[in-house]
Amino acid sequence: MSASASASVVTVIPTESTQQALGYPSLFLLVLIGALVPVVPTGALVSTAAVVAFHQTAPFSLALLFLTASLAAFLGDVALYWLGRRGLTSKNGSRWLEAIRSRAPEERLGQAQAKLAGHGTAVLVLSRLVPAGRIPVMLACLLAEWPLRRFARGNLPACLAWTVTYQLIGILGGSLFPEPWEGVVAAVALTVLISAAPSVWRRVRRTKAA
Repeated sequence: MSASASASVVTVIPTESTQQALGYPSLFLLVLIGALVPVVPTGALVSTAAVVAFHQTAPFSLALLFLTASLAAFLGDVALYWLGRRGLTSKNGSRWLEAIRSRAPEERLGQAQAKLAGHGTAVLVLSRLVPAGRIPVMLACLLAEWPLRRFARGNLPACLAWTVTYQLIGILGGSLFPEPWEGVVAAVALTVLISAAPSVWRRVRRTKAA
Protein backbone atom coordinates (compact mmCIF):
# COMPACT_ATOMS: atom_id res chain seq x y z
CA MET A 1 0.00 0.00 0.00
CA SER A 2 1.37 3.41 -0.97
CA ALA A 3 1.88 6.21 1.50
CA SER A 4 -0.95 8.25 -0.03
CA ALA A 5 -3.34 5.28 0.21
CA SER A 6 -2.38 4.71 3.82
CA ALA A 7 -3.00 8.34 4.62
CA SER A 8 -6.42 8.22 2.98
CA VAL A 9 -7.36 5.15 5.04
CA VAL A 10 -6.29 6.90 8.22
CA THR A 11 -8.45 9.90 7.36
CA VAL A 12 -11.47 7.68 6.62
CA ILE A 13 -11.32 5.61 9.83
CA PRO A 14 -12.18 7.80 12.81
CA THR A 15 -9.85 7.73 15.78
CA GLU A 16 -11.02 6.61 19.23
CA SER A 17 -11.02 10.20 20.44
CA THR A 18 -13.29 11.17 17.54
CA GLN A 19 -15.59 8.23 18.26
CA GLN A 20 -15.83 9.26 21.90
CA ALA A 21 -16.44 12.92 21.03
CA LEU A 22 -19.39 11.86 18.89
CA GLY A 23 -20.50 8.75 20.75
CA TYR A 24 -21.00 10.02 24.31
CA PRO A 25 -23.18 13.02 23.40
CA SER A 26 -25.22 10.80 21.07
CA LEU A 27 -25.65 8.18 23.78
CA PHE A 28 -26.66 10.85 26.31
CA LEU A 29 -29.27 12.28 23.95
CA LEU A 30 -30.73 8.88 23.00
CA VAL A 31 -30.97 7.64 26.59
CA LEU A 32 -32.53 10.95 27.64
CA ILE A 33 -35.12 10.70 24.86
CA GLY A 34 -35.71 7.04 25.71
CA ALA A 35 -36.49 7.95 29.30
CA LEU A 36 -39.02 10.56 28.17
CA VAL A 37 -40.51 8.47 25.34
CA PRO A 38 -40.26 4.80 26.37
CA VAL A 39 -39.99 3.38 22.85
CA VAL A 40 -36.23 3.72 22.41
CA PRO A 41 -34.40 0.51 23.54
CA THR A 42 -32.08 2.32 25.94
CA GLY A 43 -30.83 -0.88 27.57
CA ALA A 44 -29.63 -2.19 24.22
CA LEU A 45 -27.98 1.17 23.52
CA VAL A 46 -25.99 1.06 26.75
CA SER A 47 -24.96 -2.57 26.17
CA THR A 48 -23.87 -1.80 22.62
CA ALA A 49 -21.86 1.21 23.75
CA ALA A 50 -20.25 -0.93 26.46
CA VAL A 51 -19.08 -3.45 23.86
CA VAL A 52 -17.44 -0.67 21.86
CA ALA A 53 -15.89 0.88 24.98
CA PHE A 54 -14.58 -2.53 26.08
CA HIS A 55 -12.58 -2.88 22.86
CA GLN A 56 -11.16 0.62 23.02
CA THR A 57 -7.70 1.33 24.37
CA ALA A 58 -8.56 4.79 25.70
CA PRO A 59 -8.56 4.87 29.52
CA PHE A 60 -11.74 5.41 31.49
CA SER A 61 -13.99 4.62 28.48
CA LEU A 62 -16.28 2.42 30.56
CA ALA A 63 -16.33 4.93 33.42
CA LEU A 64 -17.34 7.74 31.05
CA LEU A 65 -20.00 5.50 29.57
CA PHE A 66 -21.37 4.77 33.05
CA LEU A 67 -21.54 8.46 33.98
CA THR A 68 -23.10 9.47 30.66
CA ALA A 69 -25.84 6.81 30.65
CA SER A 70 -26.64 7.18 34.36
CA LEU A 71 -26.96 10.96 34.16
CA ALA A 72 -29.11 10.81 31.02
CA ALA A 73 -31.45 8.18 32.51
CA PHE A 74 -31.76 10.12 35.77
CA LEU A 75 -32.47 13.47 34.11
CA GLY A 76 -34.96 11.86 31.73
CA ASP A 77 -36.85 10.18 34.58
CA VAL A 78 -36.92 13.36 36.65
CA ALA A 79 -38.11 15.42 33.69
CA LEU A 80 -40.89 12.92 32.92
CA TYR A 81 -41.96 12.83 36.57
CA TRP A 82 -42.02 16.62 36.73
CA LEU A 83 -44.17 16.75 33.60
CA GLY A 84 -46.48 14.13 35.10
CA ARG A 85 -46.88 16.15 38.30
CA ARG A 86 -47.81 19.21 36.24
CA GLY A 87 -50.49 17.11 34.57
CA LEU A 88 -51.92 16.07 37.94
CA THR A 89 -52.37 19.67 39.04
CA SER A 90 -53.74 20.85 35.71
CA LYS A 91 -57.49 20.98 35.12
CA ASN A 92 -57.21 19.30 31.75
CA GLY A 93 -54.24 17.11 32.62
CA SER A 94 -51.44 16.85 30.08
CA ARG A 95 -50.41 14.64 27.21
CA TRP A 96 -47.38 13.52 29.22
CA LEU A 97 -49.57 12.26 32.06
CA GLU A 98 -51.85 10.52 29.58
CA ALA A 99 -48.83 8.92 27.94
CA ILE A 100 -47.69 7.60 31.33
CA ARG A 101 -51.18 6.26 32.08
CA SER A 102 -51.42 4.56 28.68
CA ARG A 103 -48.25 2.58 29.39
CA ALA A 104 -49.33 1.43 32.86
CA PRO A 105 -52.03 -1.29 32.67
CA GLU A 106 -54.42 -1.38 35.62
CA GLU A 107 -53.13 -4.74 36.81
CA ARG A 108 -49.50 -3.65 36.83
CA LEU A 109 -50.41 -0.28 38.34
CA GLY A 110 -52.19 -2.01 41.21
CA GLN A 111 -49.17 -4.23 41.83
CA ALA A 112 -46.86 -1.22 41.75
CA GLN A 113 -49.02 0.70 44.23
CA ALA A 114 -49.10 -2.24 46.63
CA LYS A 115 -45.33 -2.70 46.45
CA LEU A 116 -44.72 1.02 46.78
CA ALA A 117 -46.86 1.17 49.91
CA GLY A 118 -44.98 -1.73 51.45
CA HIS A 119 -41.39 -1.07 50.44
CA GLY A 120 -41.13 2.63 49.56
CA THR A 121 -38.21 3.88 47.48
CA ALA A 122 -36.65 0.40 47.18
CA VAL A 123 -39.32 -0.39 44.59
CA LEU A 124 -37.87 2.28 42.30
CA VAL A 125 -34.61 0.34 42.01
CA LEU A 126 -36.41 -2.84 41.01
CA SER A 127 -38.69 -0.99 38.62
CA ARG A 128 -35.69 0.16 36.58
CA LEU A 129 -34.31 -3.39 36.38
CA VAL A 130 -37.59 -5.12 35.48
CA PRO A 131 -38.54 -4.64 31.80
CA ALA A 132 -41.59 -2.39 31.46
CA GLY A 133 -41.64 -1.87 35.23
CA ARG A 134 -40.48 1.75 35.34
CA ILE A 135 -43.64 3.48 34.10
CA PRO A 136 -46.19 1.72 36.39
CA VAL A 137 -44.06 2.51 39.45
CA MET A 138 -43.59 6.10 38.31
CA LEU A 139 -47.36 6.48 37.92
CA ALA A 140 -47.85 4.93 41.35
CA CYS A 141 -45.49 7.56 42.80
CA LEU A 142 -47.44 10.29 41.00
CA LEU A 143 -50.79 9.05 42.31
CA ALA A 144 -49.29 8.79 45.81
CA GLU A 145 -48.32 12.47 45.42
CA TRP A 146 -44.64 11.96 46.06
CA PRO A 147 -42.78 15.27 45.82
CA LEU A 148 -40.18 15.53 43.07
CA ARG A 149 -37.33 15.54 45.58
CA ARG A 150 -38.41 12.25 47.11
CA PHE A 151 -38.77 10.61 43.71
CA ALA A 152 -35.36 11.88 42.58
CA ARG A 153 -33.70 10.62 45.76
CA GLY A 154 -35.05 7.12 45.20
CA ASN A 155 -34.55 7.18 41.44
CA LEU A 156 -30.83 7.96 41.56
CA PRO A 157 -29.70 4.51 42.79
CA ALA A 158 -32.23 2.98 40.39
CA CYS A 159 -30.55 4.64 37.41
CA LEU A 160 -27.09 3.66 38.67
CA ALA A 161 -28.14 0.01 39.08
CA TRP A 162 -29.79 0.02 35.66
CA THR A 163 -26.68 1.36 33.96
CA VAL A 164 -24.40 -1.13 35.70
CA THR A 165 -26.64 -4.04 34.70
CA TYR A 166 -26.76 -3.25 31.00
CA GLN A 167 -23.13 -2.19 30.94
CA LEU A 168 -22.14 -5.58 32.36
CA ILE A 169 -24.16 -7.27 29.62
CA GLY A 170 -22.14 -5.34 27.05
CA ILE A 171 -18.85 -6.12 28.77
CA LEU A 172 -19.78 -9.81 28.78
CA GLY A 173 -20.53 -9.71 25.08
CA GLY A 174 -17.31 -7.85 24.38
CA SER A 175 -15.21 -10.30 26.37
CA LEU A 176 -16.69 -13.42 24.76
CA PHE A 177 -16.06 -12.38 21.16
CA PRO A 178 -12.88 -11.01 19.56
CA GLU A 179 -14.69 -8.73 17.11
CA PRO A 180 -16.75 -5.79 18.43
CA TRP A 181 -19.63 -6.44 16.01
CA GLU A 182 -19.99 -9.99 17.35
CA GLY A 183 -20.21 -8.66 20.90
CA VAL A 184 -22.76 -6.06 19.79
CA VAL A 185 -24.98 -8.76 18.24
CA ALA A 186 -24.72 -10.88 21.38
CA ALA A 187 -25.46 -7.96 23.70
CA VAL A 188 -28.47 -6.81 21.67
CA ALA A 189 -29.84 -10.35 21.50
CA LEU A 190 -29.48 -10.76 25.26
CA THR A 191 -31.16 -7.44 26.06
CA VAL A 192 -34.06 -8.26 23.70
CA LEU A 193 -34.42 -11.64 25.38
CA ILE A 194 -34.46 -10.04 28.83
CA SER A 195 -37.04 -7.46 27.71
CA ALA A 196 -39.31 -10.06 26.15
CA ALA A 197 -39.10 -12.66 28.94
CA PRO A 198 -41.63 -11.06 31.37
CA SER A 199 -44.34 -10.61 28.73
CA VAL A 200 -43.85 -14.18 27.50
CA TRP A 201 -44.08 -15.46 31.06
CA ARG A 202 -47.31 -13.54 31.68
CA ARG A 203 -48.85 -14.97 28.51
CA VAL A 204 -47.88 -18.49 29.57
CA ARG A 205 -49.48 -17.96 32.97
CA ARG A 206 -52.68 -16.61 31.41
CA THR A 207 -52.84 -19.58 29.04
CA LYS A 208 -52.46 -22.04 31.90
CA ALA A 209 -55.07 -20.20 33.96
CA ALA A 210 -57.52 -20.22 31.04
